[in-house]
Amino acid sequence: MNKLLSPLQVGALNLPNRMLMAPLTRTRADAGHMPNALMAEYYAQRASAGLIVTECTMVLPDTSAFGADPGIYSQAQMEAWKQTTAAVHAKGGRIFMQIWHAGRAAHPGLNNGAETVSSSALAVEGETHTPEGKKPNVLPRELRVDEIPAIVQAYADAAKRAREAGFDGVEVHGANGYLIDQFLRDGANKRQDAYGGSMENRARFLFEVLDAVCAAIGPDRVGLRLSPLNSYNSMIDSDPLGWTAYLAEQLGRFQLAYLHLMRADFFGVQKADVMTVAREKYQGVLIGNMGYSAEEAEQAIAEGKLDAVAFGTGFLANPDLPERVKRGAPWNKPDQATFYTPGAKGYTDYPTL
Repeated sequence: MNKLLSPLQVGALNLPNRMLMAPLTRTRADAGHMPNALMAEYYAQRASAGLIVTECTMVLPDTSAFGADPGIYSQAQMEAWKQTTAAVHAKGGRIFMQIWHAGRAAHPGLNNGAETVSSSALAVEGETHTPEGKKPNVLPRELRVDEIPAIVQAYADAAKRAREAGFDGVEVHGANGYLIDQFLRDGANKRQDAYGGSMENRARFLFEVLDAVCAAIGPDRVGLRLSPLNSYNSMIDSDPLGWTAYLAEQLGRFQLAYLHLMRADFFGVQKADVMTVAREKYQGVLIGNMGYSAEEAEQAIAEGKLDAVAFGTGFLANPDLPERVKRGAPWNKPDQATFYTPGAKGYTDYPTL
């Protein structure tokens, strides 16, 4: 695993290995979307990752999709996150915060009755979890053009707070059917204005967010995650390969720390080779994610197909994943029953070697 365990310069950071911890929603935050000591312990256990990317973190109040997801929209949350960054840095780790707006995936039942907004008035199919049990996803209101600048600013403010809290940078969440993705993909964006229609228009919101976040904390501390194929949250695009090529090429001008690309669909519905297209068009550090074994990751890096790989459930169940890869040791199996349950079980109790 010479390539996988070799250093890599990613923006302002020099990573000791190319095994990133992918962002994983774990719903362990306290009331008021407050990060806590248990979360600090969890992330610190995984400090040997080349880079940790946190779970999605709310940039605005009343935009929760999970209930116990953390926020970064208040001074109190910012102060509470310092516990996590200090714990990770004390173990020699590096950590980015993933910043996020759920858009139409938020439910009023989780958000004090607040209305749900999106690129267009189209609901996510099916039901979601609320404090009153499962409820149908609600029809969102289409955002007005004059409302968009305040949301863009919220991302920039969140990035500044993240840095103040001690994070090494931020990852903008443009994947998995949340607000930015709802603008990007034509299955969710039916707008007739400057933010809809052409690929250029659909990317406008993302590019405005990236401009603002890069101006706030510097582009070398900003990453971006995209999921061209993932159908989670009722997402689809008519041309995922063309979409990937356009974005990968355009993103070069931002000089980001990295582009983090989910290569597959959670449900296996949409299939295409987006990684090859991204590698051809993107001029920066490219990170692959979804279902890589250590062996496949090593080969992909050796062949120049990507620069690093983000492991999700691998790091979830194996706090010492790089050491296990180095020694060729077996991996713990993740316990899916405890992915989103409160408390330490299935969170901070996975054994190390």
